[in-house]
Amino acid sequence: MREIILDTETTGLNPRGGDRLIEIGCVELINRYPTGREYHVFINPERDVPAEAQAVHGITTEFLRDKPLFSALADDFIAFIADATLVIHNASFDIGFLNAELERLAKPAIGMDRVVDTLALARRKHPSGPNSLDALCKRYGVDNTKRVKHGALMDSVLLTEVYLELLGERQGALTLATASANAANTAAAHAGRAAQRPSPLPPRISAEDEAAHVAFVATLGNSAVWLQYLPVAAET
Repeated sequence: MREIILDTETTGLNPRGGDRLIEIGCVELINRYPTGREYHVFINPERDVPAEAQAVHGITTEFLRDKPLFSALADDFIAFIADATLVIHNASFDIGFLNAELERLAKPAIGMDRVVDTLALARRKHPSGPNSLDALCKRYGVDNTKRVKHGALMDSVLLTEVYLELLGERQGALTLATASANAANTAAAHAGRAAQRPSPLPPRISAEDEAAHVAFVATLGNSAVWLQYLPVAAET
């Protein structure tokens, strides 16, 4: 199962009112494990970045002037996501911007039927909130100290960990790892005891007890199964 954790940064809040994409960040998961494959681009929006948007993500108009247009990146982006499920926090926002850019190029839109919205997941699991990405990182102990400002790739990496926590996958992996460590510790303890006692302890049965047992077995007849376990039988 292939999933893509995805986040974007934009010039504002309204893709139909002239705001544009300026950054896309993606992290690939296979069977809920990160593969190490990522997709990350900055995009020239062909317009200025307002000060209020810059205050959120720190990306300036000057920084984006020499970056490629979305039209030059679209095919690579489409090829990277392919038909994978897209995992996005507050998905309608990012999909709205992506589809506005794709529409300008007369390319097929991304359907919401292939999208998992982690904000909706979080609201079902934690109805009292808060359920922002930062709040979920705090709830699940995900280290977001490097997240000074929003950034598409950084937020995708953080969302990967939050997503696995929301599904219980990360805890399951931790349980397996703990069980494996406990098994290793138990094996090491047994090995340690074996090293301390290289030969077995002497039997606690006295010679008189053994003789009495032999005498008793002799009364059971020549076909008694116990004869084969007697020391005498073992020596003959």
